[in-house]
Amino acid sequence: MRRSFAISAPLLLCCALLAGCVVPPAGSPPYPGLPPVPMPPEDACGAPDLQGLVGQQRSTLDRMRFAVPLRVIEPGMAVTMDYSAQRLNIELDAAGRIQRVYCG
Repeated sequence: MRRSFAISAPLLLCCALLAGCVVPPAGSPPYPGLPPVPMPPEDACGAPDLQGLVGQQRSTLDRMRFAVPLRVIEPGMAVTMDYSAQRLNIELDAAGRIQRVYCG
């Protein structure tokens, strides 16, 4: 009897661990019973209103104040891949001109 239990115990443990890997069906809430977390609007950082900055020099930013977190991205600069709808990203080219303004 002991030998069969020794074989089945690891098998039961594996089954229990794999049961935690079950993915819920598509469209179902991640935690049943809790309301979904609202997503901020895509333009939460105000980037659509700042598209006039594209083509201007970086020095233009020195005279401005921003109400949201700002990230100025230079060519070759390491940038985290985390997304924040409230963060304003401004990409520069090698000459220091603004190439792109977007949220993220």
